[in-house]
Amino acid sequence: MKPIALSAGLVAGVLVNLPTGLGAESSVAPAVSWRQCLGQPPAWYATAEAARVADQVLLYQRACGGWGKNVDMAAPLTESERAALERQRGERESSTIDNGATYTQMAFLARIYAATQEPRFREGFLKGFEFLLAAQYANGGWPQFPLGRGYSRHITFNDDAMIGVMRLLRAVAQGEEPYEWVVPADRRRAADAVARGVACVLDCQVVAQGRRTAWCAQHDERTLAPAAARSYELASLSGSESVGIVRFLMGLEAPTPEVKRAVESAVAWFEQAKLTGIRQVRQPDPTLPRGYDKVIVADPTAEPLWARFYDLETGRPFFCGRDGVKRQRLANIEYERRNGYSWYTDAPARLLAVDYPAWRTRHQSGAAPRQAP
Repeated sequence: MKPIALSAGLVAGVLVNLPTGLGAESSVAPAVSWRQCLGQPPAWYATAEAARVADQVLLYQRACGGWGKNVDMAAPLTESERAALERQRGERESSTIDNGATYTQMAFLARIYAATQEPRFREGFLKGFEFLLAAQYANGGWPQFPLGRGYSRHITFNDDAMIGVMRLLRAVAQGEEPYEWVVPADRRRAADAVARGVACVLDCQVVAQGRRTAWCAQHDERTLAPAAARSYELASLSGSESVGIVRFLMGLEAPTPEVKRAVESAVAWFEQAKLTGIRQVRQPDPTLPRGYDKVIVADPTAEPLWARFYDLETGRPFFCGRDGVKRQRLANIEYERRNGYSWYTDAPARLLAVDYPAWRTRHQSGAAPRQAP
């Protein structure tokens, strides 16, 4: 059994602190932190420590089958904390796929069950499985908070939420380790959910001036149009979330012509959208709250960057503070948002230089590269 590697973004999102009211009485540090739980040697998953963490993961699971986010589920719990979790079991709205929640816990329980054959871990996984299948919209998308309100009901690619779910369900459908024990009927259900999810991804790809481009971090759950989330997260083309989407499409074993077109079009958009000759730096300043300020400086030798948000009409990068007003320069938004959010990414660079050429070699379509309409 191989360790499952988590992306840096997922690790950062999963490992935070216990919710308010939990953890204050805990004094014993866990032998393995939650961020390490999916990367242990195979023998570890049959240990008492692994079972302890898994039992706590079950304690955090809501009755609806989902989990909340930003919780270190490996941190030892006191009796009062356990009692508090028991009382919260019926709470539904906090169950989410944001920041790696639910599908990460499911992956962990699957590994523990494969190693121990303890039925309670299998049942916890299957409750999560049913939660994810029930949460999928008829159009194939998944919302950030399936039982939530407002923008959390949008189809959510932000922080790889929907893509993370689809990766897990694809592994289940294919019977990959550690999901070999999932019965054929459930594997077929997972495969159907993934197929509908792929169709939704293709339908959400934004067409601008007659050409397919990239994706927004959120799409309206009814119209599939790009949608806003928080006040500084306006409808846009995403230079960040679109990377995970393209990588997932590239991972499909037998891509259809539609999938190939989506990949080629997105790659063409990434090439067009890259920003050269600039570098983002942290300029030290002890008078500022964080002791530095993010600034953009000219540097002809800098590696390419991509903005997090591109205007849907002009295709130009924009930045937005909590006032919800688009601005063309990072320096023009307030200090707190300028330094408390990721406005640039270099993730597309490897996609273009390594992943795409390898994918194209595997799936030659005969079409001219990066020119699909």
